[in-house]
Formats: sequence, structure tokens, C-alpha cells
Amino acid sequence: MAGAPTIGLILAGGLARRMGGGDKALKPLAGRPILAHVIDRLRGQCDDLVLNANGDPVRLAGFGLPVVADSVPDFAGPLAGILAGLDWTATHRPQAGWLLSVAADTPFIPGDLAARLHQARAAAGTPLACAASGGRQHHAIGLWPVALREDLRRTLAEGERRLGRWTQGHGVAVAEWVIEPIDPFFNINTPEELAEAERLAAGAS
Repeated sequence: MAGAPTIGLILAGGLARRMGGGDKALKPLAGRPILAHVIDRLRGQCDDLVLNANGDPVRLAGFGLPVVADSVPDFAGPLAGILAGLDWTATHRPQAGWLLSVAADTPFIPGDLAARLHQARAAAGTPLACAASGGRQHHAIGLWPVALREDLRRTLAEGERRLGRWTQGHGVAVAEWVIEPIDPFFNINTPEELAEAERLAAGAS
């Protein structure tokens, strides 16, 4: 578990256009849904888990997690999903001051994600932290204080959708991971990337 009470949010609210639509997180990887791999890797790092997904939540009932939809209409992107997770945390787990978000298409997330993001933001004195690998920041894989949820709500109401713009405005620490032998933030957007993930998963087993 992370040192500070932290809720894990899995962002599965996208449209998956490059995968032909539908729920890419439900596509099989190494014999199980991609989402199952993400849940397994995140569960031990957080005090509770919640899924952000739009549409009928029944299709995700088998995973046994609460499902929250965006409160902002028209698929406003990951910031809307993060706000939904912050609102759920404030209502259902008020003792938890932090939300850790990951994408539902990142099956190799590291086991020290929560701990290192908390260390990074504490060391930098910033309210936010995000992951990076290979010199690239992954803004949607980050740590969010529940205390900023009303600020985020106002930002979305004003039409801002760029996650990086909002985080930079508050101060965000960056924790970097190596990409060998596997980039822990490899994400699956296309059938070709799913095939590559199969190869990586076979090598890691």
C-alpha cells in the first residue's frame, strides 16, 4: 500500500477508435482481459479500486469493482474520468486524500507506481505527480489530491480538456521509469500493439 491512503482509478472511458470501437480493456491478453492485468498490478498498491467507464456498467460487473461514469458530457477525456474518480473518493472513501489514476490499456504498470509517485510529489513539494518513461511523460498515470477536485470541476466547466495544461498550472513532479526490458507504461491502442503486448507478456512469464 502507498503510505498515504490512496484510491486507485482505472480509466476505461475512452472510445477506442483505433481498436475499432468497443471496450479495448476487455480484449484478451495472455488469456485474460487486459483490464484484469491492470487490476492485478494496481490492487496491492491502493486501499480500494474504482473503474471509470461510460455506457452500461453491467458489462464490467464481473470485475467486482465500482463503476463511475463521467459527470461531464461528450467524452471530455481523461480529466473528466479523473474528476469522476475524485468525486467517488470524496463520497465513498472520505478518509483517502489521494487518487492514483492509470489507463485501462496499460497491462504492465509497475508494482512501485503508487509509492514512487508519492515520494516524487513529497520531495518536490508539489500537489501532483505523474509517471514518465523513455523521456515521455504519461499525464493520465498520476497522483491527484482529492482537495483539488472543485478546481478541476471549474476547469472542465470552462472548457479546458488538456490534462498536461491543468497539472502544470498546479505543479507536478515526475517519476521516471526505465523502459527495459519492458516499458511499464506500454499502452495498447491498435491491433498491432495488442500483438506486441502478447509478445511482451510471453517474454515476461
